[in-house]
Amino acid sequence: MANPLLSFVLEAMNNIAPLSLADNSWDNVGLLLEAPIPRENANGILLTIDLTLDVVQEAINNPNIGVIISYHPPIFRSLKRLTLENEKQKDVLLCAAKGISIYSPHTSLDNCADGVNDWLAQSLGNHKLETITPADNPPAGQETAGTGRMAILENKISFLELTKQVKEFLHLDYIRYAIAKGHQNGESVSKVAICVGSGSSVLLPVKDADVYLTGEMSHHDVLFALSNNKSVILCEHTNSERGYLESVLKPKLLKEIEKKSCSYEVYVSKEDVDPYHSL
Repeated sequence: MANPLLSFVLEAMNNIAPLSLADNSWDNVGLLLEAPIPRENANGILLTIDLTLDVVQEAINNPNIGVIISYHPPIFRSLKRLTLENEKQKDVLLCAAKGISIYSPHTSLDNCADGVNDWLAQSLGNHKLETITPADNPPAGQETAGTGRMAILENKISFLELTKQVKEFLHLDYIRYAIAKGHQNGESVSKVAICVGSGSSVLLPVKDADVYLTGEMSHHDVLFALSNNKSVILCEHTNSERGYLESVLKPKLLKEIEKKSCSYEVYVSKEDVDPYHSL
C-alpha cells in the first residue's frame, strides 16, 4: 500500500539532512520501520529524540500520526527475534501494528549544515563557526557539513559566564561543568569545541579549544581534558539535542510541506523528556 506521508518524509529529510552525511561506521540511520499497512488518513509527523513507550503511546493516541522521526535510532543492532518481552522491540512492534513508520536521522542531522551542532553553537553568542572534521564530497548546499564544530567567539568571555549562557539557552535548571585551572585563574575563553550527545571521541583530539561543550563525557575523559587545561560543559545527553526539534527541525519540515503544497502536520513529542532529575 502506497504511503504518501512516508514518501514525503523520506524526501524532506534527505533535503534537510542527507543520509550520506551520517557516520555509517557505527550509526543506523534512515527508514527503520516501514509500516506494512499505513495508518488510514494519517497526515501527521511526530518528532522525538528517543522512542520510548510513552512516546509510542502518545503517537497511538493521536490518530493523525503516521510517521515518527526518532532522532536516536530505536533499532541499533542486528535483531535475531522480535518479541514483546524486549522493551525496545515492543516499541517498534506497537508502531508496526498501528501502521506508524519510523525514520531516524541521528548523525546525519548532527553533521548537516544548520544541524544540531550548529544549533547548540547558538548558545555561545556571536562567533565564527568551523567544522572540526569536514565531510568528504558533501552534497550541494552542505559545504559546511561534517563532524563537530569549533566556535571562535567574537568577544572573549569568562568560563562561568559562558556556562551561564549555555544554561539559559537550553532553559535548564542545572548544568554540570568542570573548570580547568587556567579558567579558575582568570583566563578567558575564545574557542569552544562542540559535539552534541556523547562527544568525547570528537572533542578530545581537538587541541586548540579552550572549552569542550557536549552532552556527556566519562569521568576519565573529563579528567583528561582538565589535565590539558580544557574546561568542560556537560548539558546531559539529550538536553544538548532536544531543543533542536522545536526550534529548527519542525520549521524546516513545515517549509518542505509548504513547497509541496500539502496538508501534513508536524508535532513535537510532549512525552520525550530528559530521563535525569536533580534535587
